[in-house]
Amino acid sequence: MSSATIPSAAKPLPTIASSSSTLQQAASGSSSVSTSGGGGGSGGGLRYPTNRKTIYDRNLNRSRNAELSRASFAYLFGEMVGYAQRRVTGIQDLEKRLNTQGHPIGLRLLDLLLYREPPRSAQRPTRILTLLQFITTTLWRHLFARPADALERSKDNEDEYMISDNDPLVNQYISVPKEMSQLNCAAFVAGIVEGVCDGTGFPARVTAHGVGTEMWPGKTVFLIKFEPEVLERESFLQKP
Repeated sequence: MSSATIPSAAKPLPTIASSSSTLQQAASGSSSVSTSGGGGGSGGGLRYPTNRKTIYDRNLNRSRNAELSRASFAYLFGEMVGYAQRRVTGIQDLEKRLNTQGHPIGLRLLDLLLYREPPRSAQRPTRILTLLQFITTTLWRHLFARPADALERSKDNEDEYMISDNDPLVNQYISVPKEMSQLNCAAFVAGIVEGVCDGTGFPARVTAHGVGTEMWPGKTVFLIKFEPEVLERESFLQKP
């Protein structure tokens, strides 16, 4: 896949903003979020629930089915994209920053998802295929409430695999200017996948590429390119 063309650094990138119409649409379809009353008075500052417990006191398994409203996610992710856009030199630099934002999330999600697995099956993947199945099913379901749409291996390079998502959630509420049409904010998700790969001992470079079709204009392929030592270990494990 060809990489995105980087615009000239002489001109500043136009501002990327969250689409107000889609944000309103997301807000109308989600339940309102209310703040917990309690410890705080009428003034500002942190407010604690009446039982004095915070989010860090919750049981990790008890909140496994909790969902975040799309309006909250859309607003937060729009702010993250705007923050990453500051002082970038081009589209490639912006996607790299989004990737960097997602990487530590992938490292932490790996530990959380393995912790929530049944004790008999809670083990880190040791083979490439097992890792990719974990990413396309367990990780994708946790992030997007559905598995990935496809998993393929490159015919030309044995160290490259591709995960397809027909309609990435992270791109649904971002308004991208025409002059930045090659930008794919799913680079943030690519960073999460890269963090999971690194956390399991499969160092790889993960990038997001838009391959829109007539049916799926926002279709994105996540290209995973493993380091040579990963393939060397894989070939050793395949020996009888």
